Amino acid sequence: MNSEKIGTAMDSSEVSPNSSPVAATDDLQRASDPALTEDLALAFLKQQDLASDAIEQLARNSAATKSRRVRFALAAHPHTPRHISLKLVREFYTIDLMQYALTPGVAADLKHAADEILVARLASITLGERISLARRGSESVAAALLLDKESRVWQTALENSRLTEAAVVRTLVRPNASAALVEAVCHHAKWSLRHEVRMALLRNGKTPLARALEFARALPPAQLRDILHSSRLPEKVKVYLRMDLEARR
Repeated sequence: MNSEKIGTAMDSSEVSPNSSPVAATDDLQRASDPALTEDLALAFLKQQDLASDAIEQLARNSAATKSRRVRFALAAHPHTPRHISLKLVREFYTIDLMQYALTPGVAADLKHAADEILVARLASITLGERISLARRGSESVAAALLLDKESRVWQTALENSRLTEAAVVRTLVRPNASAALVEAVCHHAKWSLRHEVRMALLRNGKTPLARALEFARALPPAQLRDILHSSRLPEKVKVYLRMDLEARR
C-alpha cells in the first residue's frame, strides 16, 4: 500500500522541463483570498516560478491590488501576462513609472512603454517631478527633458548618468533645442569634448561663433566642408569658418 502511494506521488510530480508552469490549487486559492494582506501578496509574488494563471487570479483580487506596491510587483513579475502589465503600468504614478523602467528583469518592450507614458506626461507634471526624472530617469526620459523650458530641468538632465552621446546629438539637431541648451553643451566639461557632439553643434544654427571656430579647427578640412554644406549656422558664420579653413592651408 505504501509503495503504491509513493509511486503515485512520484508520477504526479513529473513535469516536462519545457512545459509552462501551472498553478497549484493552493496558489490559486491564496491569490483569490479576499483577506490577502499586502505583505502576504508581496511574498507570494517573490516566487519567480509563479504560474501566470495564479498571477491573473491575483490581478483580479481587488482587495490585494488596492496596494500600490502589489500592483508594481504584479507588473514587474516575469510571468505576468503582458496585457495585465500594460494595464497596470498605464495607471502608475510618475515615480513608479520611472522606477519600473529601470527595474532589472522587466521586459524591454514594457520598459519602453513606461518611458513613452512618462514622456507623454511631461507637460502636465510638476517642476519638482521633472527635476527628479531628469536626475534619475532613463536615457529617453532624460533626453526628452533636455527640451524642457526650465533651465533647472535640462541642466539636471545633462548630468544624468544614463544620458548618452547619441541622445545629446539627436537633441542638438532638433530645431526646438534652445539657444541656452546649445550654449551649455558647448561649454560642458563632458559633452563638449565628444566628437559627434561637436559635429552636431557645428550643424546647429545657435552655436556661438567662438565655439564653432574652436570645434571647426579640430576637424579634418574635408569633414568640415561636408558639415558646413548642411549646417544651419548663419551664412556669415559659415563664410568665416571657410575663410579660416583656407587661411590654415
